[in-house]
This record gives sequence, C-alpha cells and structure tokens, in this order.
Amino acid sequence: MHSPFAGRRKSRDPVVPPAQDDRAAVLIVALLVSALIALGLASYLNLNLSSSRLSKRTFNSYAALNLAEAGAEEAVWSFNRASAGVNDAWTSWTSTGAPAWQKFGGFDFGGRTTGWVKVYVDDHAPGPSARPKIITQSSIGAPTDTPVTKMIEVTLRRRSAFANALVAKEGIVFSGTSTSLDAWNSDPDANPLTPPVNYDYSLRTDRGSIATAAVVNSAMLLNNAHVWGFVATGGGQPDVGVGGSIRGADTPAGVMVDPRRIATDFNADFKPVAAPTDGTVLATLPAVLGTVGTTTSWRATQLVLSGSDTLTVLGDVTLVLTQSSGADAVRVTGNASINVPAGSRFTLYVEGGLLIAGRGLANANAQPITCQIWGTNTTPAGQSLHIAGNGALKCVLYAPNGDVQVNGNGDVMGSIVARNIRFVGNASFHYDESLAYGQGNQPFAIAQWRELGTSAEQAPYLGLFQGW
Repeated sequence: MHSPFAGRRKSRDPVVPPAQDDRAAVLIVALLVSALIALGLASYLNLNLSSSRLSKRTFNSYAALNLAEAGAEEAVWSFNRASAGVNDAWTSWTSTGAPAWQKFGGFDFGGRTTGWVKVYVDDHAPGPSARPKIITQSSIGAPTDTPVTKMIEVTLRRRSAFANALVAKEGIVFSGTSTSLDAWNSDPDANPLTPPVNYDYSLRTDRGSIATAAVVNSAMLLNNAHVWGFVATGGGQPDVGVGGSIRGADTPAGVMVDPRRIATDFNADFKPVAAPTDGTVLATLPAVLGTVGTTTSWRATQLVLSGSDTLTVLGDVTLVLTQSSGADAVRVTGNASINVPAGSRFTLYVEGGLLIAGRGLANANAQPITCQIWGTNTTPAGQSLHIAGNGALKCVLYAPNGDVQVNGNGDVMGSIVARNIRFVGNASFHYDESLAYGQGNQPFAIAQWRELGTSAEQAPYLGLFQGW
C-alpha cells in the first residue's frame, strides 16, 4: 500500500511565489525614477521660466535705455530747429521760464509691453556759450510685470568750425626756426557777460591741437616748431625736426616728442560755406562802415587799401565781396589797415584771393571770434589767402578750398581751417579754447552722456519727473 504523501517534497517553510518580490522592487524603482524625473522636469521648467523672465527683463532694460536716448534725441532736435530759426521748435513742450519738458508715450513693444519717456530740459533758450542739460526717464513693462526704468543725463554744446587750432584738409607746414603753438581761454567762466581775458603766457594751456586729414607722413611737417598741445593726422606720422617738439604739461622732462599726444585717426568734414545773399550794395567802400550798436550787412566787389588808407568797422558788420577771379578780392598793403574797435565785430565773406600785409588787420577785441574771415570758393585750391606782418593778429579763418600762408614773427590768435596751411617765419600761434563753444546760431552736439544708474545719481532729478 502506498502512503498518500508518497512522492511529495518535504519542506518546513511556506512557499512564496518569486514574482511577488520582483514586482514590489520594480514598483519602488519606478516610483523613485518618476520622482527624479518629476524633480528634473520641475527644475527644468523653473529654469526655463527664470531664463524667460531674465531675457524679457534684459530686453526691456535695453529697450528702456534706447527709449531714454530717443527722448534725448527729440530734445536735441528741438534745440537745433530753434537754432535754425524755426519758431515752433518748442511749442509742443511745456515750459516755465528756462526749463521745458514733455512726455512721449504709447510705445508698443509687443506682448502687452508698453513704454513711455519723460524728457526734461534745464534751459530751452540757451545763450551762445551755454551748455544745456537734458535729463530723461523712461519706463517699459507689461501690466503684470515690474516696469524697467532708465535715466540718462546729456550735456550739450554748440558745434564749432573752430574746435581745433589749425586744421588742414591736406597739409600743415611750419618753415620757421622757432614757430610755436599753445592755447588759452578768453572766456574761462563761459559767461559772455563777464569781461573776456586777453592772452598771456602765464595763462597758456596745452589743450590746443593741430590736425590734418591727410594720410601721408609728409602732410604734417613740424620741422622746428614747438607744439604745446596735440597733433593728429589721418594716418601718417608727423615729421618733427631735431629742434621741434610735441609736448604738454604731463610730458616727462627730457621728452621732446610725446607719443601720447599724437593721434593718427583724425577725420573731419570740410563743409563749404555760402555767402549771404542780402546786404546793401556799395560801389566803393567808405572809410567807416557800420554804426555803433547796430547790425548791418554790405556787399561790394573788392576791398583794396594802400598807403595810409583805413577801413573802420562799427557795430556788427558783415561784408560780402563778390570778386571771384583776376585781382584779389582783398588787398591791404603798405601802412593801410582794417580796424575793428573794441565792442565791434567784423565778418568777411570772400571768394577770391586775399592779401593782408603789414599791420593790415587790427582787432582791438580780446576774442578772435569778433573778426571772422570765410572763404567761399568751391574749387579745390581755387583760393589763396596770404596774411603777413609782425603785429598781433586776432581772427578766425575758414576756407576749406583755400591755401593759407602766414608770414611774419608776430602773435596770431584764433583758429584756421583750410586746404593747406603754411607758416613762414617765427610766428607764435595761440588757440582760443572758447572757440570750441560754437556760436549762437550753430547746432548743438553732445558734449557728455552718462547713464544715471544708481540711486545717488538719480536722486537730484527724480523730483523733476513728478506729476506729469
């Protein structure tokens, strides 16, 4: 007889299906992996959101700065329209006395992002030498965002044809044995109501500069000249003789040619000048032209003085000479002279040649800008301007197509812009720094720009933008 338990395996422990342990382990691993994936996705989404917010804020920041600059440009446009004689240049602005302000809004940057800019001008009717300031505040953002704000401060100055002592389209040559150049400021407080300052050696500075737009080395021949200031060319190196120098107040002792005061990237726009078309026509010029305290304009063919002839200008006199070929349009020889008394101004437009010899141009004013010579010839090398003498000459001369030659051993004060400039003799040239301010009818340019990025920088101006 067989037992009912025959053939069965004997075991003391219960039998557990192996698949149940495996399924539990897989589930735990799956849960852990899912948690890690969820954590990674959350981090990735959070990173993307943060990057998106940062990118948007960076975009808004750049846009706000651009908008602040655009507001400043609107103000500059109004300044320059006013300088050009446009009567409604500031009519859309709110003004009380000198300050003026305006808000420009409605700028749409997409994605419900909008912006505005407020522009404040401290003096919308500045004087000839004033440097008005523009302060702008811009804001950009969406309704659900914290807006990005920017503030900038811009200081303006009038442009000037005489921002440098000597500027030549082609070449500058010093042929004397001890020609010199330096600078001084006839209006150090930039206030036309205070008396101007005459040149004095004790007041000289090293801020005058001579420049040529030409690129060849021979374009700037200093030879034995002494430049107490800066030299610039369009690409070549200045040719300095063994007795010459380019130095400044910061030049180490013993260094005759300071490389820090030489630049080779000079560029300039030599714009032609047109003579005014108005003025009373004169068959012959009288001995006295103009009236004290009065602005007058005149036209004549030539200005010829010889022997002991004199021409005295009174008031603010503009003279246009129409002689363009043949004989010189201006010829002052012998003991003859053009006299500009203190308090008067003389502006001369000439298309033909010019020769002023002896003490032919006597300007009793301290500032060279009170005597201006404008060469209007439009043909390259079509005009010759020759100034000679041993006295003191105070004037500014602009003749972009003219060749200018200065003879003598006297003092020349002011500025010269021409096609070519040559000094023959040992004249001392003194640049008047106030010429860089420009004149009352000249457009404005940016003298200084800065972003007001800190609370301390913004604090003085925040009150200007309240309530509008």
